[in-house]
Amino acid sequence: MTDRAEHSASWTFLTNHAHVLICLKKEPGLTLRDVSLRVGITERAVQRIVADLEEEGYLVREREGRRNTYQLNLERPLRHNVEQPCTIGDLVDLILEKKPRPAAAFKETELSQGI
Repeated sequence: MTDRAEHSASWTFLTNHAHVLICLKKEPGLTLRDVSLRVGITERAVQRIVADLEEEGYLVREREGRRNTYQLNLERPLRHNVEQPCTIGDLVDLILEKKPRPAAAFKETELSQGI
């Protein structure tokens, strides 16, 4: 693989935090080990991410017997000012439901933000 190909294969548009959220929205009963295998990071990294998301109110862990299930707070806003006013729900809907955003809405947003 060339240096350019290796570089382009080394990044994605979404963070590991977003990947974990998407996995847990899709399958709320996944073990953190299964999440780690799907995201491609260590189980310990997933534990830290889940702790971050719980601490900030993006995720609620519920104990069911010996397992945990996870619920996302879909109304929480994305954290970066560039991502405002989108919510976690908007993000997971975009990825999981594959509903395309109307082109007119995108152009209005671009114009209002001076993009």
